[in-house]
Amino acid sequence: MQHHPRKRFGQNFLHDPLVIERIHSAVAPRPGERIVEIGPGQGAITAGLLRALGELDVIELDRDLVAPLRERLSPLGELRIHNADALRFDFRALAGDGDRLRLVGNLPYNISTPLLFHFLEQADCILDLHLMLQKEVVERIVADPGDKIYGRLSVMVQSVCEAQSLFRIGPGAFKPAPRVESAFMRLRPFREDGYAIADRALHARIVAAAFGQRRKTLRNSLSGLVDQALFEEAEIDPTLRPENLSVATFARLANLACKSIIKT
Repeated sequence: MQHHPRKRFGQNFLHDPLVIERIHSAVAPRPGERIVEIGPGQGAITAGLLRALGELDVIELDRDLVAPLRERLSPLGELRIHNADALRFDFRALAGDGDRLRLVGNLPYNISTPLLFHFLEQADCILDLHLMLQKEVVERIVADPGDKIYGRLSVMVQSVCEAQSLFRIGPGAFKPAPRVESAFMRLRPFREDGYAIADRALHARIVAAAFGQRRKTLRNSLSGLVDQALFEEAEIDPTLRPENLSVATFARLANLACKSIIKT
């Protein structure tokens, strides 16, 4: 029986063979790697990954897709299907000792940002991520300081990963066709703690507060979190707006704020 895409799962099934080939080329799977596909759907990307690797873990929330996936793709290799919610999935448990996972996925656009943050919370066990997202989200992730779209998502992702937009994908590559364009991107978590952020929760609070009122100056938006003395110590002009601060500067400001809290 044909499976119809379900709106509540944000399903848009990829079917364009040229796009699928570009995705496989970008991921470049090699035997022995631990690749996990998020939301395999009807297996458009899955088949090539499994054929190249011989074994593959996939996380699929829609239980009605599990049996068709297993039936169609099991002849290609060992397919381990986890019928689970990727938003709650423990990737560290899947990685085990010493293994670093490679994540691949066409993420449901309605929950793509929470999913992304969930992945990055477990970045220590992830080698890289190849993700299909709404084009505007990818553009925000890779934006540079000073860009109008540079914001909280840019800073939070780039403080953990090297981010690269690879190529755009038109709506016609999917069934049903979404109303937005998509893009395929690569994220590589830093091997070490790239910006050595002492307290990630405090860093997240500062970034969220700064961009929560992005038209205000830093002095106003960060009132209660950062005082004048801390701005001076960080060598930051408090009359600037948040989009003027680099990822490294936000990290430095958060670390100084953390030291200040410890002192008091």
